[in-house]
Amino acid sequence: MAPIDETGQAAQQSSPFGTTPPTGPPAAGGTTGPNGRMPRWLPRAMVLALALVAAFQLGSWAFHQVTGLLTNILIAFFLALAIEPAVSWMASRGMRRGLAAFVVFIGVVIVSAGFVTLLGSILADQIIKMIEGFPAYLDSVIHWINTHFKTDLKRVDIQEGVLRSDWLRNYVQNSATGVLDVSAQVLGGLFQMLTIGLFSFYFAADGPRLRRALCSVLPPARQAEVLRAWEIAVNKTGGYIYSRGLMALISGAAHFVLLQMLDVPYAPVLAVWVGLVSQFIPTIGTYLAGALPMLIAFTVDPWYALWVLIFVVVYQQFENYVLQPKLTSKTVDIHPAVAFGSVIAGTALLGAVGALIAIPAIATLQAFLGAYVKRYDVTDDPRVHGHRWRGAGPGLIARTRQLWARRPGAERPEDGGPGQGSA
Repeated sequence: MAPIDETGQAAQQSSPFGTTPPTGPPAAGGTTGPNGRMPRWLPRAMVLALALVAAFQLGSWAFHQVTGLLTNILIAFFLALAIEPAVSWMASRGMRRGLAAFVVFIGVVIVSAGFVTLLGSILADQIIKMIEGFPAYLDSVIHWINTHFKTDLKRVDIQEGVLRSDWLRNYVQNSATGVLDVSAQVLGGLFQMLTIGLFSFYFAADGPRLRRALCSVLPPARQAEVLRAWEIAVNKTGGYIYSRGLMALISGAAHFVLLQMLDVPYAPVLAVWVGLVSQFIPTIGTYLAGALPMLIAFTVDPWYALWVLIFVVVYQQFENYVLQPKLTSKTVDIHPAVAFGSVIAGTALLGAVGALIAIPAIATLQAFLGAYVKRYDVTDDPRVHGHRWRGAGPGLIARTRQLWARRPGAERPEDGGPGQGSA
């Protein structure tokens, strides 16, 4: 029986080691100690954190799955902006907007298909001619080598060595296995073009409805800004297409004159190819455009291919430093350095698509933000005009004379020069 104290309560027994044993559970409402129960909010916080992580992972996966679709929609939007002036002009003349967009698209498709078909037939014809004339060209090369290097090469031996080589066998096997991959890529490209065409048609035909739907969820002040940005985008994209088309015309005319002077076959079509590819395929368009005329000129005379290469390089410099800055400043109103940087940034973000739409996008953003940037009168300082600022101190020549006079061993004017006596 536990002892009791004077108040009638059971006394706490001391442990054999001199410590007091733990008491019973704390009363209701008390705080838990370090070894107490888990707080009630902690499980819900853990569940919420796991739900947020799962939602982020799901959103990231879904975004990567629809990246291709979003890219196609972006291309279609800028293509619709490019044809917006023509569709609006037809609609203002009484034609239904859907019919006007359909007419513009049919015209673009017919011109593109005709050009690709004609260019493909020309390229196939030239390849056939090169294959037929390759034995004679190989004989001439072998004869030149035998004459200058005192060898005894024969075309039959070279052909047998090439046909029996391992690299040709491996190349044929890899080409046969890659036919399905090429076919899948071609079908994917056709489906992508169809997707872009459909979205472009819907954007161009339902442009006013799309603007009304977008403005219906915005306050009146924001509606004016959205409509202004849309108009700027249409003007800048149209100006970009106009400037590129004009440069393509000038480039095609210049290359047509050269190819005609060299008597290269199919000069008009090759000139159109150079103009379009060099202007509407950024960064590498110039090299792709010049490769085909060089190839066809090589079939006529190898020296003609060298002349074409020289002309392409020289004309590209003229276009970059003389022609493009003037036309771009009048249509897109963007500095050439900014345009070059935007193309690089667009290529890093979206590849070839980003390089194609980078310039009109940057021009639109620059024109839209220009209305919100406050500008001040520039001070009349010579450094603003590119002149060096001249202070009140001595000039360059005077400072040079002072440094020359202070060199070791130089006589000071106050010490007297040669032939001067002391006072």
